[in-house]
Amino acid sequence: MADNNFKGTVEALFTGIDGVVSSKTVVGDAIHIGDTIILPLVDVSFAIGAGAFNADKKEKGAGGVGGKMTPCAVLVIQNGHTRLVNIKNQDTITKILDMVPDMVDKFTGAKDSKLDENDVKDILDSVDVQ
Repeated sequence: MADNNFKGTVEALFTGIDGVVSSKTVVGDAIHIGDTIILPLVDVSFAIGAGAFNADKKEKGAGGVGGKMTPCAVLVIQNGHTRLVNIKNQDTITKILDMVPDMVDKFTGAKDSKLDENDVKDILDSVDVQ
């Protein structure tokens, strides 16, 4: 009998998680601002525990679910260009590496959007060195 109680508990837990988890759990709703689309990305993790006990004609079962959702990045789509912006805790090197594509775009982009020495200083000054 404890097997049936355990099976029912586990099935109930999975049914509950099924109601919470969807593609929108990991990729949030798109936010439209002018010609820019912003898609939030989230790290999602769940844990399930269940147990059943059968002794002295007493059947008991219990279960639990825990979940954690943490924003990790934002996908920015603007003017046909896509950029992934990491928003997790970052060290200085990671922040600088995330800025490299923007710097490359400035150097290789249109002639009126060239990167000068002041632009590089502004980018490096915007990085919080801890």
